[in-house]
Amino acid sequence: MRIATLNVQNLRLLQDDGGGRLRGAWDSDDPEDPGLDPVDRRLTAALIGEVGADVVALQEVFDRATLEHFHDRFLLPAGMAPYPERICLAGNDGRGLDVALLSRRRVDRVQSHADLRPGDLGIAPPEGTDPGLPVFRRDCLMAVIGRLTLFVCHFKSPYPDAAQARAVRRAEAWATRRLVERYFDRPAEGLWLILGDLNEPEERAGSRAGSRAGEGAARAIAPLEGDFSVDLMARRPAGDRWTYHDPHSGRYHCPDKLLASPALAALYPGARPEVIRKGLGRESARFAGPRLAGVGQHRPHASDHAAVAVDFPGL
Repeated sequence: MRIATLNVQNLRLLQDDGGGRLRGAWDSDDPEDPGLDPVDRRLTAALIGEVGADVVALQEVFDRATLEHFHDRFLLPAGMAPYPERICLAGNDGRGLDVALLSRRRVDRVQSHADLRPGDLGIAPPEGTDPGLPVFRRDCLMAVIGRLTLFVCHFKSPYPDAAQARAVRRAEAWATRRLVERYFDRPAEGLWLILGDLNEPEERAGSRAGSRAGEGAARAIAPLEGDFSVDLMARRPAGDRWTYHDPHSGRYHCPDKLLASPALAALYPGARPEVIRKGLGRESARFAGPRLAGVGQHRPHASDHAAVAVDFPGL
């Protein structure tokens, strides 16, 4: 099984006289250029085609209608095999930026956790927040595919208040851990993978799989690290883990994660993620490889995130 994750950057179906069009891959601080929107989304589809995954976890999908439109009007015309399983459940983001799943494998079970409060999982709410608010700012979508259980996440971004956002991400990390512990009597022995955009802003140049639990205690996602999981991205060279380039600061980060259970990591000791950066704008100058035809300096592009994929043969 080949599994991938990709933040598709504000994928939203907009209604127009033609029955609907997709918003391009741009943020509110970018100048709006609707003429680039379809080019962006053709590049997004081309990137997913390059990845060639059996299962793709997506972040920033507005709703199920958006996912269906993208699949039928962009992925299929790009010549790729269909994804019969297309899942996008309503989450908590007020802008409708939900997590989603495309799968060519049968999904045996799917479960949203968007309605959970911190108290439901025995964790404290972030300081200064209403304890009645959902713990996940989007969702933690669980999907069982054969022997593997996926937890698709998109944690709080580090804006506008970095300290408050970090506290929210820490609660989300604890909540995700509690869910794994709820579904597995012996989490270390189960086959599970936490994947998605965890929005941890810094690339850990010195990180490594199986680090001691005390290391990285200042990181918001520390509850998911240490002995609890194995960061498969740490199997890549330290300087080649980045998946996102911030054009404002010029910094490179690795917010996109694949955190495997110890059992899954041990079963596949050679599974090293592939980072597919072909859809990034040319402003991401650290990447010197070939790009998809049509990628521009900033836009058009497939997304502001690279795709990340990993292979688990025989799973």
